[in-house]
Amino acid sequence: MDYKKVAEEINKALGEDNVQAAAHCATRLRLVLKDSSKVDQKALDNNDAVKGTFEANDQFQIIIGAGDVNNVYDEFVKITHVKEASTADLKEVAAAGKKNNPVMAFIKVLSDIFVPIVPALVAGGLLMAINNVLTAQNLFGPQSVVEMFPNVTDFASIINLLASAPFAFLPILVGFSATRRFGGNPYLGAAMAMAMVMPDLVNGYGVANAIAEGTMPYWNIFGMNVAQAGYQGSVLPILAVSYILAMLEKFFHKRIPNAFDYTFTPMLAIIITGFLTFIVVGPFMRIVSDGLTEGLVWLYNTTGAIGLGVFGLFYSPIVITGLHQSFPAIETTLLADIAKTGGSFIFPVASMANVGQGAATLAIMMLTKNQKQKSLATSASISAMLGITEPAIFGVNLKLKFPFICGMIASAVACVFIGAFHVVSVAMGPASVIGFISIASKSVPFFMIGIVISLIVGFLTTYFYGKSHMSLLASEEVSESANQTEESAEVSAIAANSASSQAVKDDVLAAPVSGTVVELSQVNDPVFSTEMMGKGLAFKPTKGIIYAPADGEITVSHASKHAYGLQTASGAEILIHIGIDTVKRNGDGFEAKRAKGDKVSKGDILGTFDREALEQAGFDTTVMLIVTNTKAYSAINPLSNGTVEGGQDILTVVANDNN
Repeated sequence: MDYKKVAEEINKALGEDNVQAAAHCATRLRLVLKDSSKVDQKALDNNDAVKGTFEANDQFQIIIGAGDVNNVYDEFVKITHVKEASTADLKEVAAAGKKNNPVMAFIKVLSDIFVPIVPALVAGGLLMAINNVLTAQNLFGPQSVVEMFPNVTDFASIINLLASAPFAFLPILVGFSATRRFGGNPYLGAAMAMAMVMPDLVNGYGVANAIAEGTMPYWNIFGMNVAQAGYQGSVLPILAVSYILAMLEKFFHKRIPNAFDYTFTPMLAIIITGFLTFIVVGPFMRIVSDGLTEGLVWLYNTTGAIGLGVFGLFYSPIVITGLHQSFPAIETTLLADIAKTGGSFIFPVASMANVGQGAATLAIMMLTKNQKQKSLATSASISAMLGITEPAIFGVNLKLKFPFICGMIASAVACVFIGAFHVVSVAMGPASVIGFISIASKSVPFFMIGIVISLIVGFLTTYFYGKSHMSLLASEEVSESANQTEESAEVSAIAANSASSQAVKDDVLAAPVSGTVVELSQVNDPVFSTEMMGKGLAFKPTKGIIYAPADGEITVSHASKHAYGLQTASGAEILIHIGIDTVKRNGDGFEAKRAKGDKVSKGDILGTFDREALEQAGFDTTVMLIVTNTKAYSAINPLSNGTVEGGQDILTVVANDNN
């Protein structure tokens, strides 16, 4: 390969003076561009030296291949005169470039936090919809299903229990995911969230009433009255708490000696975060909620239909923060004095917003070709139409951004319409397409017209915008297929460059680590579990020592020391990958004993890793042994299961007859 020529061709395709910063990893050039629209993608696709390109984590990444990328990078730096950078430096440059758009950055953080917990929200949402159908009056007649058929009462009760759990204990799910996203121990995040929903506290849904009635119990902390308020169903408080907890944990990890770190860091992080939660974060959020409540009532009373349209526009963003949990308190007040107020204006708005987001998600289901995204969009759209939008918002719409905005617009248009006809609810109920059961009888026709408006506007705006901007969907699908992790893309790239022309022979590979054998299908990363990169085995390690599985040469030695590539003497191309998402450690806790180009013998130590430290930090330490040139073999079979020692024969590879 003519490295200088390749670098010149890549630079020309990227656009003149379009590169802000450049780094490289084991297989790819990783670039921060000033304007990605200037890239001549066709020229890159036609370049034989370029194995593929994609954009992720605000970086334009060009796959060159192990062994060549470093040489192309050296020439590229000389030509462009950009400063050489590490992958960590590159992230800082990318982040700095996005500082002028804090809203999008916030949305990206929320998406990272909520995507892992979407399945729980989908399950809860659909079950809650079933419960609404069973218990709603006037849906199939003057009585609910459980009133007409008392023998299904207990069935409905269990459905309600299962449906309510993910939302009542939502802080625990969010605490785990958010603390991990912010770089802390997710189990500490879950523990802190458990404290916030302890049954000893006043239930979060009843806090407003307890304060109004003067029945709220208080702790006396050094002369301060601290409300014993719970946070069931809340989102924004636990996000703030998780961030504080993660920052404190990092602070203490750096300053407490190793001998005491394991014992005292968790305790100090929890106790400080706990006091801040109940003394500062909780009271502050109540002030925010009260201000929002008063503002909404003023908006509706003063501006009528236009004000309701504004409320409808921002209802879904309010759901993101979790502040909509305060709305039932307003609705209760409005419904309690229905003779004076006429009913609640909040419920109809919530229905329009939910249907708008559901319609947008439905459009994505029609547009996307990614089967995983299509499946999620299908269930999430149904859930949203029936009143639970979290799966649609966090699992689909926010990730793509434009469907979320289209859903907001649909809600706003529909809310202006229902505001003009003074549509109000006279009871609490499911804010969804079946919400008419809670609407004043004279307003039901206008409510249903509003639902149709929200459905049509949300679907059509999303569909036609998405149709003309399919690149947005395509980039998301690339991100999905790579499991949205840097290491997944890294590993996929290694696999993509494993089409060896060398004839292979039968061989027996040894276990790269001591531990328990696990099938790849059980690995918590679809890049491995679906055998996207090749067949092999996984191991739950009991020791932190990595051994060479066969005689051969090190072809890839990752900078973060969490992965090794090996070309064996028999022609097998092997990838050893330590843990899931461990690339984020940037080498912390890893030590490489061998480097690229080193000859090794079966059983030689390639490196070590601190298993206990990784597990304490919340990382999955499963070690993968992958044959990346699987197509060259007719059979790849394990020799045993259960517990094995590092260096013990574990996997046979049988060459194809044409080899």
